[in-house]
Amino acid sequence: MTLRPFWRYYGGKWRNAPHYPQPEHDTIVEPFAGAAGYSLRYPHKRVVLVDKSPVVAGIWRYLIAASADEIRRLPDIPPGGTVDDCDMPQEARWLAGFWCNAGAASPGKSPSQWALADRPDTGWSARSRARLAFQADAVSHWRIIEGDYTDAPDVEATWHVDPPYNNKAGSYYKAQPGDFDALGRWCETRRGLVMVCENDGADWLPFRPLAAFRSNRDAGSERRSKEVLWLNKRPIGWGVQQGLFQ
Repeated sequence: MTLRPFWRYYGGKWRNAPHYPQPEHDTIVEPFAGAAGYSLRYPHKRVVLVDKSPVVAGIWRYLIAASADEIRRLPDIPPGGTVDDCDMPQEARWLAGFWCNAGAASPGKSPSQWALADRPDTGWSARSRARLAFQADAVSHWRIIEGDYTDAPDVEATWHVDPPYNNKAGSYYKAQPGDFDALGRWCETRRGLVMVCENDGADWLPFRPLAAFRSNRDAGSERRSKEVLWLNKRPIGWGVQQGLFQ
């Protein structure tokens, strides 16, 4: 079962996830979880998410614990109002805020012009909550850690490491990894299959070109982001066609 994103997050990898190696272990760890676009493709796995942002971590805590009925009962944003006018937990307000401002790095307060347009899959509505409720049980076994990437458990796993990029594009995230060279050394010491995502031009690991992906912020745009990837080993049955391994 593949899940749809619980919210559209800036830099999310859900659409691009099929281009990355499939997991080789029962456990997936995402040390910069965001909306967990990679893990959503493999929700049956034992998934450990880590994120420094209290907003992102709070939303995942809510989604992991909430029942389908609770999500369905969440209210609409009143006309002319904001998420703060809704009688629901703060974490649910943050979640609704991302549906108000799809593809952003932080939640909004009221529906954007995009969400107000005739696009039923983007705004906070009964339809969007039904989608979230339908998927709720599939992530109830997941685990979220609010903290730095170094707080991730030292386990053998498939590691999908997708930090804020070390360029202007990554500067929109409030939570930053700090020292990228230290992050690179940490990635090299993880056990299992390790994949690290970055943007073209990054040099804190020996990255190789992967693909040019269309912007997640605007699916109709022709703008593309040149993505690169570092792998600690050749994944089973993968890599030759991408030119990442000779």
